[in-house]
Amino acid sequence: MRAGHSAEGGCRADLPVAFSGDGANGCVTDDDALPAFLGPIRTTCAYCGVGCGITATPTGGRSVMIAGDADHPANRGRLCSKGTHLGETVDLTGRLLHPMIGQKRANWGRALNLVARRFRETIERHGPDSVAFYVSGQLLTEDYYIANKLMKGFIGSANIDTNSRLCMSSAVAGHNRAFGEDIVPASYDDLDVADLIVLVGSNTAWCHPIVYQRIQAARAKRGTRLVVIDPRRTESCEGADIHLPIRPGSDVALMKGLLAWCDEAGVTDPDFLARHVQAPDGFWDDARSGHDLWSTARACDVPPALLQQFFELFARTPRTMTLFSQGINQSIRGTDQVNSIINVHLATGRIGQPGAAPFSITGQPNAMGGREVGGLASTLAAHMDFAPENVARVRRFWGAPFTATKPGLKAVDLFRSIAEGRVKALWVMATNPAVSLPDAARVREALAACPFVVVSDVIANTDTSAHAHVRLPAAAWGEKDGTVTNSDRTISRQRPFMALPGDARPDWWIMAEVAARMGWRSDFSYRHPAEIWREHARLTAYQNDGQRLLNLHDYASIGNEAYDNMQPFRWGDRPFADGRFSTPDGRARLVQVDQMELQAPLKDWPLTLNTGRYRDHWHTMTRTGLSPKLARHREEPLVEVHPQDAAALGLAQGDLARVATAQGDSLFRVRLEEGQRVGEIFTPIHWTDQLSTGGRTGLLPRPLVDPHSGQPGFKSTPARLQKIATEWKGFLILRGEHPAQPRCLWATRVAVPGGALYEVAGNGDPARLEECLPAGDRVEAVDLTRGTRRVAIIRDGRLAAVLIVTRSGILPSRDWLIGQLQAQHVGASVLAARGPGRQQDKGATICVCFDIGLNQIIAAIRDQDLISVPAIGEALGAGTNCGSCRPAIASILAQTTQELVHAAE
Repeated sequence: MRAGHSAEGGCRADLPVAFSGDGANGCVTDDDALPAFLGPIRTTCAYCGVGCGITATPTGGRSVMIAGDADHPANRGRLCSKGTHLGETVDLTGRLLHPMIGQKRANWGRALNLVARRFRETIERHGPDSVAFYVSGQLLTEDYYIANKLMKGFIGSANIDTNSRLCMSSAVAGHNRAFGEDIVPASYDDLDVADLIVLVGSNTAWCHPIVYQRIQAARAKRGTRLVVIDPRRTESCEGADIHLPIRPGSDVALMKGLLAWCDEAGVTDPDFLARHVQAPDGFWDDARSGHDLWSTARACDVPPALLQQFFELFARTPRTMTLFSQGINQSIRGTDQVNSIINVHLATGRIGQPGAAPFSITGQPNAMGGREVGGLASTLAAHMDFAPENVARVRRFWGAPFTATKPGLKAVDLFRSIAEGRVKALWVMATNPAVSLPDAARVREALAACPFVVVSDVIANTDTSAHAHVRLPAAAWGEKDGTVTNSDRTISRQRPFMALPGDARPDWWIMAEVAARMGWRSDFSYRHPAEIWREHARLTAYQNDGQRLLNLHDYASIGNEAYDNMQPFRWGDRPFADGRFSTPDGRARLVQVDQMELQAPLKDWPLTLNTGRYRDHWHTMTRTGLSPKLARHREEPLVEVHPQDAAALGLAQGDLARVATAQGDSLFRVRLEEGQRVGEIFTPIHWTDQLSTGGRTGLLPRPLVDPHSGQPGFKSTPARLQKIATEWKGFLILRGEHPAQPRCLWATRVAVPGGALYEVAGNGDPARLEECLPAGDRVEAVDLTRGTRRVAIIRDGRLAAVLIVTRSGILPSRDWLIGQLQAQHVGASVLAARGPGRQQDKGATICVCFDIGLNQIIAAIRDQDLISVPAIGEALGAGTNCGSCRPAIASILAQTTQELVHAAE
């Protein structure tokens, strides 16, 4: 075993982690990778809030073997496609490895001194509210704690907000209004014993695949029923007992109708309500009037008979879990939508019991950890708000006389204040607001106008860091050491298994060094993340008389070795099982909510834009975009359109179209989808200027926010769609890591083994694409009839590049050519774009884990008479690893079987 490391990973208690500004680091030196014989290190996945456990086995250099941790309670050894392929994302491609001031490399001392001086001077001249932090659920809890303590405790402003504001702050506000504390009153174990699971505004099969597989396991084992409430027919709807394709934004009407039905059917729990719940005046009068089945069906635009099926199923099933996600939270009435769900559970007593609870499953890997320490501008720390007694308590604990006394600026307001010149110094950590915030063009203008912008990140060039005056290299997943909290309150260790490359440092160290240079050295003199953890745990317990359930007292004095070896644990046991809530009187609150008036289609903006995620990508793809396997599932940013709308607009499959809103516009590739409601379109959130000339979804949504949570409404923006004609189309394949910037209307970069693929289209002369071709021997073929040109560049016998464009011809499959990037020798025949003999085109990738394409699945169904998803898995392997492609396989099976039956007739 290597000296200085335990078998569990992380640093041993007897070797403190120390960093200095001259580039030295603690446990692992810059040039010293962890050896392969270190063995498996238990850590936590870098992606969603499910918080899956991982065993990472270093295999030398920047390589690692990834497997699911069979002992972790969140996933029990299962991983989704993103987690499975984490090993493809840990190299140093695109990494920021040294502090940068402007475009010049600097040492840590100079960079840290500059940041400290500029923040200190700004505060002295303009007051503490003239500076701000914008942080991220990618931070570990220890990082988050230092950021919050520095800003709220010592700078004296609450101007620290997080990108978690964009995904789950309405759940936070809803929990606080109903329970008196931001408590998720459920766990994944509840899914195993529920009799009914309701997914509301959540494509769980794609966004939380391990949760979805747990749901499917409960259905197979116990006959658990599944209802999906979503305007789109997503992959989560495949095989569901009921799909309610409600009108966007009508969730409050739906839940009030459900509450009225339960009340009429005698399903509400008068005893539980009398002893444990308080209702505002008029609540029940409102619930019992105007929310009958037919009125609700009309408001939600669903058939009354289908709605009645759901109401009856819910009413007769006491063990019901309601899981909600972005479709609920990302709304300008998101908090009311959250409370409408909680109201039904409180009224029926379906809370605090096994298999019965409302369950927010949103979040990044450590969105919950950020909530626990106070990473949101609207909270103080440790689940405390800004009530005077809480401010006094935290001030005493931190010894910080200038502790903030009021909430700070939430994300959208923060960047508006930057644009208005009120915030003059900004520090962005581990996030990309120039892409992810609504009305992103205005966000960029704000960043460009800000006098001083600092960005801490692992990636050198992002849409946000383009505006940074100082860039600081942060530790990445695989190098970070600390804790994270998942969506069901399970705290897990994230352990390092790779060296810190270059001058990269942990986020907590960077902030502590800045704090020291601002004059607070003794208050931020941490040498190990365990010290920060213990302080955070003590704060949760400090003068906590039981009113707050967040209390980590048992972990407040653990040693460094115990911290290193910490096993996953869930705090709070089973919240509210005793009927006591975190309010002054111990009773939960029913919250009066009203359905907002839904806007009819506008003449200039006749469509409604919905936005969201793809299965195999994450946020702005700075990690998943590095993985060739993950990149192939959805290679381009698509606008999904119902065929009826497409026909009216003259759009066909694969066309380019411009999505426009009052805020901005961007290009997308058209995909026809029967699962879209007529009049509604969908675009993904992931693409950036680094990856594509189009697909910039962040430019489109309105900067309107929920009045309670400040969360933007990404799910319902008035829009229009217009076909964009192009004269030619094609693709460019390049070997190596050097990115190209094709100058044309449409260019999207896709990672492939050994290089990159660019899908291109445009007008005018495509010859300027040849600017992207490297030097080498040139082989060319031209078809004047079809306007097709094929160019290959061969260097030292290997394929360096290939460019194929056409005006009217058909483009060949890319797969064979991509495979030639790693071939040791190619010849002029490479222009044929296929090898000798008959080559099967596998089609669009369906199963990323085993690289199985659409055409392969269809052929297996036809040739082997396959009649079930498990049979397809046995024949091809597809769907047998992470399982996130099973809904798609089921849909392909149903369609192919139907076609075979029709052909037989």
